[in-house]
Amino acid sequence: MKFGVVGAIAFVIDYGLLAVLTELFGVNYLVSATISFTVSVIFNYLASMRYVFTHKEGMSRRREFTIFVVLSVIGLLINNACMWAGVELLGIHYLIVKIGATAIVMVWNFVTRKIFLDGGAQAPATSAAAIHEQGE
Repeated sequence: MKFGVVGAIAFVIDYGLLAVLTELFGVNYLVSATISFTVSVIFNYLASMRYVFTHKEGMSRRREFTIFVVLSVIGLLINNACMWAGVELLGIHYLIVKIGATAIVMVWNFVTRKIFLDGGAQAPATSAAAIHEQGE
């Protein structure tokens, strides 16, 4: 449930910024998609590590962040490949393609973050929120 809420907010950020940059400022849709995706990933990281996933015991915050960034860059490549293929090869409007690209990347994000970043069912004191509240 928390993953869905964080994801929905990240989508609004991503989709809204994509539309604003492209429609109001005339930025190329792929450049806009890269910028909006990056901004939403920053939000997603902060919210996911605090509210969604528990901290994986024995993993430093630096390593956790590095893994998150690597997974996100791959997600960005998937997103932009979908955007390019949908718009350039299939002739679909970029805002419609973005919805499908988001669904694909959402599955990628959930599965890979669950595998590489989630500590699983640990004691509440080791959750990301509890660790943050303790000042770590």
